[in-house]
Amino acid sequence: MADDRPLIVVADGIDQGAVAALSEGPCRVVDATAGFDSLRPHLGSAWGLIVRSRTKVTREILGLAPNLKIIARAGVGVDNIDMKAATDRGVLVVNAPAAATTSVAELSIALYILLVRDLLGPIGATRSGGWPRGTHGHELAGTTVGFIGYGRIAREIARRLLPFGARPIAHDPFLTSSPDGTPLVPLDELLSTSNIVSLHAALSEENRHLIDAPHIARMRRGTYVVNVARGALVDETALLAALDSGQLAGAALDVYEVEPPVRAELVRHPRIIPTPHLGASTHEAQQRAGSDVVQELLRALKREPLKYPVNPEVIGRP
Repeated sequence: MADDRPLIVVADGIDQGAVAALSEGPCRVVDATAGFDSLRPHLGSAWGLIVRSRTKVTREILGLAPNLKIIARAGVGVDNIDMKAATDRGVLVVNAPAAATTSVAELSIALYILLVRDLLGPIGATRSGGWPRGTHGHELAGTTVGFIGYGRIAREIARRLLPFGARPIAHDPFLTSSPDGTPLVPLDELLSTSNIVSLHAALSEENRHLIDAPHIARMRRGTYVVNVARGALVDETALLAALDSGQLAGAALDVYEVEPPVRAELVRHPRIIPTPHLGASTHEAQQRAGSDVVQELLRALKREPLKYPVNPEVIGRP
């Protein structure tokens, strides 16, 4: 007898406890995490699709999945999903916007401290047998941290910064007031007054290479740039030039225009702290992301109200 329960295809690895919980629901679950060759045979009958960042859900992929009703992104950003194509097709997209908040906030503060204290060089020198003593670096206390994009993650960082004695300010064109009282300022003011410029904006065609040579030139000399959002927000060529000239004192990058990064000078630059896009990669964050999208899928299967629809306008379409 044929099993006519909806088929959910797991295209990218998520927490196994979450997969087990989904398998107990009113659906079939198939593991297609080995790559596209394992994914393609299941697309034609897929009702739901779970992805992280590896799988790119293009218009072509959607064309191979005529029965697809929902895509669950186990993370925050959905730039690996063609949202227009999904919405045109009436495919609902859900995500896990709160899962990585704590992990990304903690990573950001760790990077601020590594940069401001200029710790990367002394760590390497000590490992090589040196003993680089002497006056070194600065305190985080008294610095101004400027957030470009002031959503959930940036607000959590700002809250955690206050005990350090740092001052947060923010620029976000989508906000008219900040929920926590952090001053909202024009972009030029943020660039010219911040000691650390921290990026937390979603990527769009309008803000691609937002941090470019002209914007870097508006920063005070010796500013630090931290990007834990999307790589293409930063013009990497302009960033390298500013680091070499001393306009920027340092940068920390968890994301890159091309991942894995192909520019050796970027990851090897002595004033750059490079990390491999691991802001959301703690065990706790991945457990939350898996659980959040699985619970959302189970709600969809049971026709219950959803918590995290990205394109709610498709709900209720035939």
